[in-house]
Amino acid sequence: MELFVATRNRSKVRELEALLRDTELVLVSYRDIKDLPEVPEHGKTFRENAVAKATVLAEHTGLLTIADDSGLVVDALEGRPGVLSARYAGPQATDRENNEKLLAELQGVPEGKRTARFRCAIALATPEKLVAVVEGTCEGRIALEERGTEGFGYDPLFVKDGYTKTFAELPLDLKNRVSHRGLALEKALMVIENYLMTRHDVPRKPPSGGRR
Repeated sequence: MELFVATRNRSKVRELEALLRDTELVLVSYRDIKDLPEVPEHGKTFRENAVAKATVLAEHTGLLTIADDSGLVVDALEGRPGVLSARYAGPQATDRENNEKLLAELQGVPEGKRTARFRCAIALATPEKLVAVVEGTCEGRIALEERGTEGFGYDPLFVKDGYTKTFAELPLDLKNRVSHRGLALEKALMVIENYLMTRHDVPRKPPSGGRR
């Protein structure tokens, strides 16, 4: 079954490919379908942004669509960067720039008060309707400096509770098992399985854009 992955972030696509490799799902991405609209992320929550992307792009692609919105919530910063995680240092900010801004804002904050969590909301939609929204959370803390070369985003700064290495220092398979996105995707896969048990076909409309 084809599943459209509503993200242009190649690192996220690779993570999803790794997480879904033992399923029969065939991932379709922006590389496969042209002329898809950009969906503004104006929601106040991760859930709102995930739902907007999933429903709009399911209608345009004609495919069962999965979309996530995720980010970092830091207690000492009153929840920032939150839904602005990807553009914390500006609309076109790089991961390095976002990390540098986060470290600058946490300068002087002791390790014991650098608690944070990654949150992920995943929405699943068909061209006709929103099927479900699931969420995953990973508790941890912000390191004093960037460490590691794997992953993306704030991974070089995030240390999960019970671990001493940042996400960027962990093997991808291990990170996927314990991450916010991995936890949310486990729930999403259960939703997909249950949905397919009750619907032998996933309704499909002709896509608005054409295949490349």
